[in-house]
Amino acid sequence: MRVAAAAGRRHPRIARTREDEGGDIAQKEDKVEMTGEIVEALRNGMFRIRLDNGHETLGYTAGKMRRFRIRMNPGARVRIELSPYDLDRGRIVYRLRPGDERPE
Repeated sequence: MRVAAAAGRRHPRIARTREDEGGDIAQKEDKVEMTGEIVEALRNGMFRIRLDNGHETLGYTAGKMRRFRIRMNPGARVRIELSPYDLDRGRIVYRLRPGDERPE
């Protein structure tokens, strides 16, 4: 009898999630996407980037760009994702080709 009663209960250590309550899961924060030009190549896939609005930021190579060995040199135009919490560092997500300026 004791086993049957325990089978219907949840384990006390398992935390309930929002899915259990029927609510929606909170989405990740939206990124600020900007374009800029690489000014200086630093170590470990890091670059100093001058954004189109005149600010300078530090950018690192995104994982897929590193995986597919996308080459970036100073002078290359790139699209970078910045967190709304830290606008001094961002992730380079796309290298723009000459004549490939797309409106955002």
